[in-house]
Amino acid sequence: MSDVIVLDSTPLGILAHPRNPPHAAACRTWLQSLLTAGRRVIVAEIADYEIRRSLMRLASFQALANLDDLGRRLEYLSLSTPAMRLAADLWAQARNAGQPTAPDAALDGDVILAAQALTLGVPVMIATGNASHLSRYVPADEWQNIIP
Repeated sequence: MSDVIVLDSTPLGILAHPRNPPHAAACRTWLQSLLTAGRRVIVAEIADYEIRRSLMRLASFQALANLDDLGRRLEYLSLSTPAMRLAADLWAQARNAGQPTAPDAALDGDVILAAQALTLGVPVMIATGNASHLSRYVPADEWQNIIP
C-alpha cells in the first residue's frame, strides 16, 4: 500500500462537483478518510488542467472554486521539465510497442500524469476512473478501490 495517492481527472472532477449528489458525497468521504489516515493526496497539474478547461467552458464557477480549494488544501504537483521529458519517453515507448493510450495527435494526459507521479521518486498509487492505461506505467486503481 502506498502512502501517496495522486488524483486523476475522474476523482478530481467528482470532488469539484458544485453540488453534493451521492457519488460526490462518497468521493468526498473517501478523500477525508484518506487524509484522516495520514495518506498524502496530490493534485497533479495535468489532471487540474483537464478538469479546469471543461469547467471553464461550462462556466461552472462553483466547481472552479471547489477545484481551486482542492489545489490549496491538498498537495499540488506542478508540471516540470523532467516530468514532461519522461512523458515523451513513455509516449514513444508505448507507440513503439504498439500499445498507445491515445491517438498519435493527442496530448495523452495519461502518460503525463504517470510521468508526474513517477518523478516523485516514491511509491505512488494513481486514483482514477479507468486504471487500464495508467497501470502500464505506474500502479493505478479505481478510486473507490483504494482504501485508507
